[in-house]
Amino acid sequence: MAEINKVVLAYSGGLDTSVILRWLQEEYSCEVVTFTADIGQGEEVEPARAKAQAAGIKEIYIDDLREDFAREYIFPMFRANAIYEGEYLLGTSIARPLIAKRLIEIANETGAEAISHGATGKGNDQVRFELGAYALRPDIHVIAPWREWDLNSRQKLLAYADKHGIPIEMKKGKASPYSMDANSLHISYEGGILEDPWAEPEEDMWRWSVSPENAPDTPTYIELSFQQGDITEIDGVAHTPAEVMDKLNSVAGANGVGRLDIVENRYVGMKSRGCYETPAGTVMLRAHRAIESITLDREVAHLKDELMPRYASLIYNGYWWSPEREMLQHMIDASQVSVNGKVRVKLYKGNVDIVGRDSATNSLFDEAIATFEEDEGAYNQKDAEGFIKLNALRMRIAATKKSG
Repeated sequence: MAEINKVVLAYSGGLDTSVILRWLQEEYSCEVVTFTADIGQGEEVEPARAKAQAAGIKEIYIDDLREDFAREYIFPMFRANAIYEGEYLLGTSIARPLIAKRLIEIANETGAEAISHGATGKGNDQVRFELGAYALRPDIHVIAPWREWDLNSRQKLLAYADKHGIPIEMKKGKASPYSMDANSLHISYEGGILEDPWAEPEEDMWRWSVSPENAPDTPTYIELSFQQGDITEIDGVAHTPAEVMDKLNSVAGANGVGRLDIVENRYVGMKSRGCYETPAGTVMLRAHRAIESITLDREVAHLKDELMPRYASLIYNGYWWSPEREMLQHMIDASQVSVNGKVRVKLYKGNVDIVGRDSATNSLFDEAIATFEEDEGAYNQKDAEGFIKLNALRMRIAATKKSG
């Protein structure tokens, strides 16, 4: 083991990180600094302070990062229309670079040589945390207990906590059989019956949305205003990025929007089945593509679509802080200068329908040209003949050769 005097732990105060805290103190005989982030998970984070104090921690960081998360991570990602493997809106993936960044900042502030996290050796999060950390501080030491200890079950963790007098707050009522992770963009569910890809999720698993069958029988209409690709107003009322997430999660979830059940390919090589609720993100993606449809040049829009899978994979695999992601982000952001206007959205029983889009200053939609009525010479239909023949030339030559 490397000699570590101080380590910054990503700490939630739950079973895993409470055990990790004590384990670090014992195994590394080091001082532990705890860092707890509020990124919109919907749970009170302040109790983590008392738990850390009870464990003898002197340096405790509890940060409200909701606005930073939405403004600097979620919004830039949605400018790219990023979606992984055609379905996943990257809700867990996009939170990790922010946490990695803050871990490194705290390590620098406190003089810590190492950081530690509770991600397992099977998942993507270990990669995301550590790639981010190394990109921001190459000499940082990373301690990943799940790759070192033999406490590889909940029962062993509970036994360790009991042996060392670690108080574990047991939630009242029926314990959830799922592993859940939430932030302003989504909530994820893994484990339990979901480990069988044939098993349908239980209805009481879902936390943020009603079932489409039980959603209201009348549609909800909302109007979203965009400035340079970002939502700035909802129904004419200005909102901060974090407020946009909260508002859209609420209204879309109430209409049964945002549920997803997928099997995805993890970066470490295995397939994993997970369920996600992303009400706000589902609306944002559809609305952003709608405003781009009238404000972006065709070739710019198509180039963005070609590059998007690469951009999404970079985020999914943990390369947010890589030079290639930053290069792509500059290009994406440059494309958004003209993405201004309004989109009207209809939410109904799990569906998100775009029913209107308008840009007073940047629309490239010209009704005088697109009309099926008399266009008064705005478009010469005879021009299409030469256009078609020139584009058919190579195929006509090939067909002639084949026919002899």
